[in-house]
Amino acid sequence: MNEPRMTSNRPYLLRAIYEWICDNGLTPYVLVDATRPGIEVPVQSVKDGKVVLNLAPRAVSRLDLGKERVSFLARFSGVSHAVSFPVSAVVAIYAQENGQGMMFPAEEGTPGAAPGPEPEPPAPPPKGAPKLRVIK
Repeated sequence: MNEPRMTSNRPYLLRAIYEWICDNGLTPYVLVDATRPGIEVPVQSVKDGKVVLNLAPRAVSRLDLGKERVSFLARFSGVSHAVSFPVSAVVAIYAQENGQGMMFPAEEGTPGAAPGPEPEPPAPPPKGAPKLRVIK
């Protein structure tokens, strides 16, 4: 029997973590893979193929955390820019002040996504009778 295919949970988790960070009075930052197609950010903000963006309500306007894309207006070096990127390009969302948040795995079937690591074979069971110790 085939299981129904579900949509990605990434946009829902992104919105939930964003709200949690804001509700705690902290500054939400996202780390975005700028090498992915469909990224619209100022080129000068990209470092080593990644870009860190401040999503705090005081830093952006018209923020839309959609199911497919994130978009907003923000100022870079005093100049307003429209920023947009696919939700699948988000690597992490975290609070700038303490680093708490969530990293996202590469999504399957995403161009440029590296395949996951091969699972390690299970370790062989220990030989002989189990040894127990009393710990006080």
